[in-house]
Amino acid sequence: MSMPASAHTVTPITPNTPPPEGCIDTQVIGHVLLIGINRPAKRNGWTPPMFRQLAEAYTRLDDDPELRVGVLHAFGDHFTAGLDLPAVSAYMQRGEKAIPEGLVEPHDYGLPGYRRRTKPMVVAVKGICFTVGIELMLGADIVVAGDDCRFSQMEVQRGIMATGGATLRMAERAGTGNALLYLLTADEFGSSEAYRLNFVQKVVPAAQVLDEAIAIARRIEAQAPRAVVATRLNVLKAIEQGQAAAVAEFIPVQKQLANSEDAAEGVRAFVERRPARFSGR
Repeated sequence: MSMPASAHTVTPITPNTPPPEGCIDTQVIGHVLLIGINRPAKRNGWTPPMFRQLAEAYTRLDDDPELRVGVLHAFGDHFTAGLDLPAVSAYMQRGEKAIPEGLVEPHDYGLPGYRRRTKPMVVAVKGICFTVGIELMLGADIVVAGDDCRFSQMEVQRGIMATGGATLRMAERAGTGNALLYLLTADEFGSSEAYRLNFVQKVVPAAQVLDEAIAIARRIEAQAPRAVVATRLNVLKAIEQGQAAAVAEFIPVQKQLANSEDAAEGVRAFVERRPARFSGR
């Protein structure tokens, strides 16, 4: 089950000193946007300002043509202990969304009123990963988990319902029974169980989680950006709308891609037996 992390390492990332309500820090490495959850003194408990800043970071990823992949990670020993309920309960009581319309919705519902992210997102989770942490990783694309992870979808313990995508994606990934086992009991589970349930794609030593996530992102970064986006969106269309809807896009999308500069570069690189140098055009 466990797989070794890539030998690729990065310069240690020093976070800014966060305000009491926490913040989201960003850093660019090549064409990769690192998005860091920064409230370690509170185990990265989520507040409304953090949700807005996260959505702004996801929107930056989608809107900046120089950025191709995102990596969501956390500072400190834990990914997140979940919602800071005193800080967010007023939003719930009023039925308000913490993320303004027009910004990319990090949970990636793909519905009217929820702007969808188009570029891929890799998530590095470690330590405690409760409630919204699980939902953010399931709303991303590829998850690398530390071998020390503790997961729990514990909303029912607090008298509320998981509304960040867990009720949608847990059953999709793991089947109805497996989803309800954890949604209705709030039981904790570890990295090996998350791997078995298809909630995470790799499990590595906790100290190597971010390096492995960045290594995956760099491999995605090296591919043709428009083809990456089209492939991701076609997979989501097949899941959400069915096989016929996805197949209906094959010819028109492929025609558009095949006439791009990157497709021409792909052919040249194949003929010349060298790595392609894609521009995103």
